Amino acid sequence: MALLSRIAEAPDLTEQVYQRLLHAICDGELAPGARLTQEELAAALGVSRQPVLQALRLLKKEGFVIDVGRRGLQVTPLEAQAIAQIYEVRAVLDGLAARRAARARAQLDPAVLIAGRTAAAGQHVGPMIDADIQFHHAIYAASGNALIAETANQHWRHIRRAMGAVLQTVGLRRVVWDEHEAILRAVNSGDAERAERLAREHCEGAGQHIATQLARQVRLAPVRPVAQAETP
Repeated sequence: MALLSRIAEAPDLTEQVYQRLLHAICDGELAPGARLTQEELAAALGVSRQPVLQALRLLKKEGFVIDVGRRGLQVTPLEAQAIAQIYEVRAVLDGLAARRAARARAQLDPAVLIAGRTAAAGQHVGPMIDADIQFHHAIYAASGNALIAETANQHWRHIRRAMGAVLQTVGLRRVVWDEHEAILRAVNSGDAERAERLAREHCEGAGQHIATQLARQVRLAPVRPVAQAETP
């Protein structure tokens, strides 16, 4: 069980437990396939079993936790095909956002590129992912269509999980921030067609890369038995 900091009592304790577990899953503290029990989680977080039960139900509904029958609950394994499909959808959304931002003559701040390249040169995965997310959300905001970000955000947490798993082993592709810079320049110059094409190609390439690495990890991973756990 990963080391999780304790939570102070509060009125909306279920939401706090949910957010803490979601963060742990997305950042890999709770690894794909990890066994989950109410007792261990409650003890680690310093709360009762009830908010853990409710949080696990929410996470199960969103696809981050699965019921494996008599073996109980576990963190949903990362599947290459599912991630590839998410990136297919994201490619369309990002292309639309970039095209709208360019047509609106938005001016994205180049400082986001500096921050991204600095994070990519570091050793910690979290800042790399945060910088990537910040870049794409800057385009969503510049698009002027709030539904783009709202829709994309349904997938970003799953993408963050996949990015974290891949970056832990193979690092960041060197071309990522070059691609980001090209998209930014296209948006800032008002070239809507080029901005859309580059944004879509970027997402498609990232999806293929991550799916390939996930599939490779599955082939190399040892088979581990899963002990029994309670099902909420």
